[in-house]
Amino acid sequence: MPPIHVMLKPASGLCNMRCSYCFYADEMEKRSRKDYGFMSLGTLENVVRRVLEFAEGSCTIAFQGGEPTLAGLDFYRELLRLEKEYNVRKVSVSHALQTNGYALDQEWCAFFAKERFLIGLSVDGIKATHDAYRKDAAGADTYFHTLEAAKMLDRAGADFNVLTVVNGKTAPKIRRIYEQYRKLGFRWQQYIACLDPLGERQRGEYSLTPEAYGEFLIDLFELWYLDLQKGEQPYIRQFENYVGILLGRQPESCEQRGLCSLQSIVEADGSVYPCDFYCLDEYCLGNLNDDDMGTIIDRLRESRFIQDSVNHDEECRNCSYFFVCRGGCRRHRETEWEASEERGRNRFCKSYKMFFGACLPALREIAGGVAAPL
Repeated sequence: MPPIHVMLKPASGLCNMRCSYCFYADEMEKRSRKDYGFMSLGTLENVVRRVLEFAEGSCTIAFQGGEPTLAGLDFYRELLRLEKEYNVRKVSVSHALQTNGYALDQEWCAFFAKERFLIGLSVDGIKATHDAYRKDAAGADTYFHTLEAAKMLDRAGADFNVLTVVNGKTAPKIRRIYEQYRKLGFRWQQYIACLDPLGERQRGEYSLTPEAYGEFLIDLFELWYLDLQKGEQPYIRQFENYVGILLGRQPESCEQRGLCSLQSIVEADGSVYPCDFYCLDEYCLGNLNDDDMGTIIDRLRESRFIQDSVNHDEECRNCSYFFVCRGGCRRHRETEWEASEERGRNRFCKSYKMFFGACLPALREIAGGVAAPL
């Protein structure tokens, strides 16, 4: 059994911010129950017990939302206590948590550092791009609040990376954003293409067009490549994974595998879904208050969710870049607004053709060891 990845949503979709493009807020509106409130300690105990009964060797328990810090620090202290109680098989457990940073203080940051939580901090570049779509519940700007969270994490010695949503504002500003991140010392960076609401296309100015995403990827790579040649490049997972693919390695990201991975997303009531982008009623696999992990995994296999993600159309499979692109994320290949003959083709197909057309030679050079080693 490979290491398993479980993501908990202890505050369901509840959040202390109101980001315009939030994909989970959109999913909540499209299911019979919008949110599930806060995870009870009883449900947390059942989740921890069943995960550690099933895991072999190692597992990752991650937290997302909504905003997972709304569950409170005592929730996470109880998590660690329960892990000690139920980890009779001596499984190596790692933790990750994605946060907007709004509720962080010194106590939170000290806890993350001491317990070795890997933190993903959501930052959308410079002030103008961040504050365009990332408002708090009262509609106020949050950029400087987020930067203060980054400073507190850094001072506490907590490991963190920044997660930036590539949208209609951030994509054309990537050169300024990259320089800002350099000044701020953000050495670990992750960029995530903005999702439009399910069944809709280019809703509002935050939407990301294929052309804009292609130009973004090229610009970001050029900046990264120049720093790579000086041995000063930040870690950008997408580019590291492309180099790894050229070296015959399995990429970390399921988006870059072109195939959904084995994971379990646990809502606050204990219900389990196969992917964060598919926490919808029709994809529910069961509930860890009632079902063990083996039953959940069996239902995942029976549902053919993973197998059905190999749905690339013929043009995609025959593309000269398919061996490194692999068709991208399933969600980007299942756009309900596309003509049926285009299903199975990534909506950012043009973006990747632009990127690999311009940057594949340099990626090959890096993989061949001509440029500075990663």
